[in-house]
Amino acid sequence: MQDFAVSELSSGVVGVAIRSSTIPGFENYLRSLNPYNHPDNVFIIELWEREFGCSPESLPESSLPPCTGTESLEKMQGVFTDMSQLRETYNVYLAVYAAAHALHSLLSCPNRDINISTPHGEMFYFQGADIPPRFDIVNWQKTLEGPPNLVVVGHVNEFGIHLNESVIQWNTGFSEVPVSVCSKSCPPGTRKANRKGEPVCCFDCIPCGEGEISNITGEETKIAESHFWSNTERTVCIRRQTDFLSFNETLGITLTTVAVSGVIVTTAVFVVFLYYRQTPMVRANNSELSFLLLLSLKLCFLCSLVFIGRPSVWSCRLQQAAFGISFVLCVSCLLVKTMVVLAAFRSARPGAIIICIIWLSLSPPVPHRDLGIQGSKVTLKCAMASVVGFSLVLGYIGLLACTCLLLAFLARKLPDNFNEAKLITFSMLIFCAVWVAFVPAYVSSPGKYVVAVEIFAILASGYGLLFCIFAPKCFIILLRPEKNNKNRDGKTGQTLEIRQTDKIRTLVSNYERLQTGV
Repeated sequence: MQDFAVSELSSGVVGVAIRSSTIPGFENYLRSLNPYNHPDNVFIIELWEREFGCSPESLPESSLPPCTGTESLEKMQGVFTDMSQLRETYNVYLAVYAAAHALHSLLSCPNRDINISTPHGEMFYFQGADIPPRFDIVNWQKTLEGPPNLVVVGHVNEFGIHLNESVIQWNTGFSEVPVSVCSKSCPPGTRKANRKGEPVCCFDCIPCGEGEISNITGEETKIAESHFWSNTERTVCIRRQTDFLSFNETLGITLTTVAVSGVIVTTAVFVVFLYYRQTPMVRANNSELSFLLLLSLKLCFLCSLVFIGRPSVWSCRLQQAAFGISFVLCVSCLLVKTMVVLAAFRSARPGAIIICIIWLSLSPPVPHRDLGIQGSKVTLKCAMASVVGFSLVLGYIGLLACTCLLLAFLARKLPDNFNEAKLITFSMLIFCAVWVAFVPAYVSSPGKYVVAVEIFAILASGYGLLFCIFAPKCFIILLRPEKNNKNRDGKTGQTLEIRQTDKIRTLVSNYERLQTGV
């Protein structure tokens, strides 16, 4: 079992051994030996007893039968007759041969360099007292039966190494050179992943992660610099592409179309109201405020276009200012239309403008390259240097919207035929719902979609106000003109307008008294 284990272990090994070669006449000499010619040679007698199972001498104490005398080593194959591995013996032969020829050369020509040529044609020459070393390169090869066979596959001499790789048999059983490591080096674009429970030289090659490259076989991965990214093969770094919401892409074209459509529809409603400005439907709810509300809605639609395109210093500043002022103006108009707090309209527009001026003066939004979104693109957007300013604008609009919603809800059951409190209530519900949903969507949206979310909120709330307040009126004006004459009490629109103006004056007077404590 031990010999088998050693045979399995040594199979395919390539090593260096002392030089060997055939000694002329030595094999014939060994095969001619027999115990009858050398009766005193104990070694030959023991060899005969082991190989042939008989005793060459008729000794009474021997347990083996006597030999017949015909036994011979001529046909025997074994370790004793194997001439291929006589390495020490061959070197002894060379030493004796060299010494004899050296003495002969010295006696015949004392001043000549001593060179020796063996019967096989090998040349030796002395270097001082030594000769150049020569070795065999041997290979242990598997055999069908028995121990591995030692095969000479090359030699080493003073001129170098001479190797015949085609005759080498590796432990795999083939002549192909095996890999001497557990795993091959990872090619470019991949990295090492150690196998659990195996040595560190055993690993799998998996693709490099995003933003990592490996451009040399066996090299560790490198992380791309901030303004660069890895290519698809993960072998080289490429510069990130600048990405923003442009007018040329599908999303930008869609939002632009919706915004322009809002401007066109608002303009059409404005023209209708201007043409029918003397009718009760237009005059009943303060026509001047209706025109102002339509103008502010048109500004809301137009301000959404400022968010599209490559951000610049001025566009970043104009975006939030236009958004804040236009929506504050819209909600302020609706507050006045509820006929409750006219003073809110007087203070709303200056308040919004003051907030925007302070915000844009101290900490305005500026163009910024966002590298936080990992990928081959870098997002160019307007960065909020101060979240407080944006929060104040949204909070100011939200406060006005909630106040308007509450007051319109309380005034929804007034008996006026043209009372639009219900329309304002419904429009404010849509407005508040849009902007409540805007906050989480704005915070969680990546890259340029943050801008798209804000544009969508502007357009959705603008269309909500436009359709909820003006669509029913336009329907009556254009398709039900018979309802645009008198109210249920028979009073004309002019009378209603006068009555509502009186209400406003009374409410404003009460509001001012509350402020002054009278």
